[in-house]
This record gives sequence, C-alpha cells and structure tokens, in this order.
Amino acid sequence: MAYRNGLDSLLRPEDSVLVLIDHQPYQLANLNSHDPQAVVNNTTALAKVAKVFGVPTILTTVVAARGGNLFPHITEVFPDQEVIDRTFINTWEDSKVVDAVKATGRKQLIIAGLWTEICVAMPAIQAAGEGWDVTVITDASGGTSVEAHEVAIQRMIAAGINMMTWLALAAEWQRDWARAETAMPLNDALKYHNGGSAIAYLWEQQLLNTPVPSSAA
Repeated sequence: MAYRNGLDSLLRPEDSVLVLIDHQPYQLANLNSHDPQAVVNNTTALAKVAKVFGVPTILTTVVAARGGNLFPHITEVFPDQEVIDRTFINTWEDSKVVDAVKATGRKQLIIAGLWTEICVAMPAIQAAGEGWDVTVITDASGGTSVEAHEVAIQRMIAAGINMMTWLALAAEWQRDWARAETAMPLNDALKYHNGGSAIAYLWEQQLLNTPVPSSAA
C-alpha cells in the first residue's frame, strides 16, 4: 500500500469534489452509530464549507419517493442544484453520478453518506480501485450500529481510503489563515456548527465590537 504522506497528499479545494450520499429520513431513522442530530449538523457544516471553497458538490438519494428527500439543511445550501435520485445501492454504479463527478475534472473524491457500511463503503472502494484519491468524512456519515460503522471504516482503510472528519477537512482546505478570501466566509460557515469554539468566536466578536467605557470624571 502506498502511504499517504507528504504535502501533496493533503486535500486541496481546487482538486476536490464532494459527493453527499443518501442523507435521507429512512436512513436517519436507523442511524445508531452517532447522535442523529450530530450527523445532520456535521453534514450541513460540510456542505457549507464546500460552498465556501467552491468545491463542486454532487447530491444524491436512493429511491427518494420511499426513503424521503435529502435533508433540507443540505439542499438549502445548494438551492438550485438537482439531486440525483438512484436505484443503485452503490452510487458508483450510477452513470449520472459518476459522469457528474468526472465532469468536474477533479481527482480528490470526498464522500459522506448514510449508511457507512453500505452506501459509503461500496462507492469508496470501487472508486479507489479505479484510481481516485478517495477520502471519507466519518462524522458526516453513520451506520446502523457502532460496529457496522467501525468495521466499514476498517474495511475502507484496508482498501487504501483516507479517513477524516469535517472540521479537519475545513482546516486542510483553508491551510493558511492569511488566505483572506476564504478565512472570514469559513468562520461565518462554522459559527453555527462548531460547538464551543464557535460560541467563543462569537463572544470574541462581541467583545471586539463593544466600546470601551469612558473613564469616570
């Protein structure tokens, strides 16, 4: 296995394409590896971060007429974008999705979805075998049990797939806070999704914008 190290192994927004798979009510109802609210939060944050960096994002569902539409938290980030509905369980066997990914010209393929052991693992393993540089965002994904999620991650690591969390990805795309064109938009995207750090950031902004009281006469 080729080790993933060195500067060139880090993810770059200009080389990345994101695929969000099956974040739907049916899958969420049997999500047992994570707090469902956390997965919704993390996936929404991931979508917003991708938008900040101009990373093409492919949205897809499986049999939405029965399993439900993609979470509105995601579609509201990309209000004019078509959601590709599939019958294939394995997203990478659906030509519309694969063609949409290939049309971006990017080779760093980033995947998150429900469930990890099925709808994430299958396309990730197939795409990696076809030469794509695949990363799975584990905390914007989830399985039917803790075991199912963790075994799927082990299986994908064995297949040479990279694992990250959404906040680590955001930092890797930003890389340098001197990149002002994305630094402030990124903070704005994170402020409702990054827990205590986000609240501390908002507090800092409050303090910076509070006038210093004039000295008593």
